[in-house]
Amino acid sequence: MKQEHLDILQHLFAAVLAGGVIGFERSFHGRPAGFRTHTLVCIASSLLMLVTLYQREWFSQAAQETVRIDPTRMAQGIMTGIGFLGAGVIFKESLTVRGLTTAASIWVTAAIGILLGIGFYFAAAVAVILTLGTLSVFRWIETRMPTLFYAHYMVRFSRSAIMPVEELRALLKEYGFSIASLSYRLDADGDYFEYQTVIRTVKEDNARRLALHLANKKDCLEFRISPTGD
Repeated sequence: MKQEHLDILQHLFAAVLAGGVIGFERSFHGRPAGFRTHTLVCIASSLLMLVTLYQREWFSQAAQETVRIDPTRMAQGIMTGIGFLGAGVIFKESLTVRGLTTAASIWVTAAIGILLGIGFYFAAAVAVILTLGTLSVFRWIETRMPTLFYAHYMVRFSRSAIMPVEELRALLKEYGFSIASLSYRLDADGDYFEYQTVIRTVKEDNARRLALHLANKKDCLEFRISPTGD
């Protein structure tokens, strides 16, 4: 086997390893774009960069003397195409947007694939370590950081037993919440009235306490507390 072929195999197997490691972290946390997706993205990026790296193999010598191929244009095309794939894993669930971190991990995996495709192994290895650190270590730090907890809050009453808005605000304040926005809804038949709001607190456990209170409140027909997040 030619040394050139061994080099190509080295590029591609390194892409499989890098994409697989990052994808495994995403799969472990139950993300839709996981092990196989990230591996394929990294392989594809590496393959496309090999097209320019080994242009002498498929581009005639005469043409090479008159036409100059710019490898960076291939990289730009790859990153543009990855944008569409990344957008596919971002979805909206009610008022919550999810998948942003997975989209970003796909994007950086493509960049790592480009580095591996042109043989920048050291930079690619550092990028893999930094990416895994961001996805795992930063997750650990993020769970321990003092941050505001946001949730979409809906509560429904019969039209004859509507909780006054002042009482609603007082209830949320009692359980440590403040209101970020508030809207009102009356169903088409006029039987039910809903408050829909975005609430925030510094303690996530306040949502559990509020839910237990509403579950025991007889005039509350239905409620939903949906945390926001990636």
